Amino acid sequence: MKLPNNESAENYLETILVLSQKLPVVRSVDIANELDFKKSSVSIAMKNLREKNHITVTDAGFIYLTDSGREIAEMIYERHTWISETLISLGVPAEIASEDACRIEHVISKESFDALKKAAAKMEQAMKKMK
Repeated sequence: MKLPNNESAENYLETILVLSQKLPVVRSVDIANELDFKKSSVSIAMKNLREKNHITVTDAGFIYLTDSGREIAEMIYERHTWISETLISLGVPAEIASEDACRIEHVISKESFDALKKAAAKMEQAMKKMK
């Protein structure tokens, strides 16, 4: 899987994924509203994502993730969710945990993320055995 070359592209893909779970269709205006960005900024980003074949846009302006776009979006969303939930479980306030997860999700390697998940699962199993 070839990742987009910037955090912004990953955020857009993740936002499209999240919105597609809430809305019947996703449009540029929905993304702009969700991220509190100007529609012109979103239009430029959608053009770039379309050129990289991470999204398709219908004549009606409906935005869909391609297989590669969905793969990246799901990876980033999984990282965000897991990191945020883990930080909250460690006592970090939810808003701070979410903000930190937004930053960490883009820079952590697959290997480090997988190792953290594996270590957390082992600790959880050990804790269950102790009960």
